[in-house]
Formats: sequence, structure tokens, C-alpha cells
Amino acid sequence: MARRYDPDRRTRIIDAALTVIAADGIAGLSHRTVAAEADVPLGSTTYHFASLDELLVAALRRCNENFVQALRSSGLFAEEGDAGPGEGDAGQGAEGAGLAEELTRLLDRWFAGERGAIELEYELYLAALRRPALRPVAAEWTTEAVALLSRRTDPETARALVALMDGVCLQVLLAGGTFDAAYTRVMLERIVAGGDA
Repeated sequence: MARRYDPDRRTRIIDAALTVIAADGIAGLSHRTVAAEADVPLGSTTYHFASLDELLVAALRRCNENFVQALRSSGLFAEEGDAGPGEGDAGQGAEGAGLAEELTRLLDRWFAGERGAIELEYELYLAALRRPALRPVAAEWTTEAVALLSRRTDPETARALVALMDGVCLQVLLAGGTFDAAYTRVMLERIVAGGDA
């Protein structure tokens, strides 16, 4: 029997892994459960991903793209006509407030979506604590987010903004609360202003 050409199989396997993790957590992930969800032979999952860590790396990388893509698509971080670090003086005045406002808007929109998707992203992100193979991929998100934010502020402030956004997201997810946009905007403004807001 001829082998079926299926160029999207790897992508479907990653999507299936995300579905399994969303439903059953990382503990429910196996090559077998992913193969069943993707409707592919078990051998296909092991062909594309020799280990579960390889599959988790691909799944985390896919999740990383979501929020970073939201940052990239924001008008505030568009590449054309950007002022480089220091050129925009984003830590001062209205432009700094605009940065805090835009980040708050993006977080608010993210939390307005399906909560399960956010929980999935953070479950994979935090899995790096116990799975060393995931650590470089978890760090990629931070590095890329800091690089994008550094288009509007200095790199140290960008790192602080990313840390605050991570902390706010974790608090909302772990406490089962709701996203407080007004509080988040004030805290982001304080970081952008250097703690003087």
C-alpha cells in the first residue's frame, strides 16, 4: 500500500497534543492519546516526535506565538516607522501611558477570550520547572516579548513589564479571579514611569 501524503500531519499532531493537554493536563499526554485525538497511527506521533518532551516543546512553542503575535499585531509595536530604544522616550508622559494602556488592552482582550486557552498556555509554560527541555522554549517567549517592548522603552523596563504581566496573569489564573484592567494599567504605568507614577 502506498504511503499517504499528509503534509499537515505534524501540525495536526501538535494541535491534538494541545487538545489533550487542555482536557487532561500534561499528565494525560501520551503518544497514544495524541494519536487518537489526531486520528493518525501511533507510529506517526513517534515519527514526528521521538519523545513526549519533543512534543511538549512544539506545543509550548505554538502557545508562545499567541501573545507575542498579539504584541506584534498591535499598532504600538509595528515595525514600520518605529522609534528605536530611547528614541521614543516611552518612559515619559503620554507615550509611556500609551504603552501601559496598550498592554492593558491586550491583556484584557486575552482574558476576554477562552480562559481554558490561557490556562493551557500557562500549564505548558510552568511545566518548564520540572522539564528542562522546555526551559529554553519558555525563555524564548520572554526574550521575544522583551525585544518587542524594547521598541518602546529600555530593555530593563521591558523585562519588568513582562514580569508584571506574567505575575498578573498567574494571580488571576490561580486565584480564579477576574482581570482588573484599571489596577493593571496603574501598575504598568508605574513601571514605565520608573516607579514615580
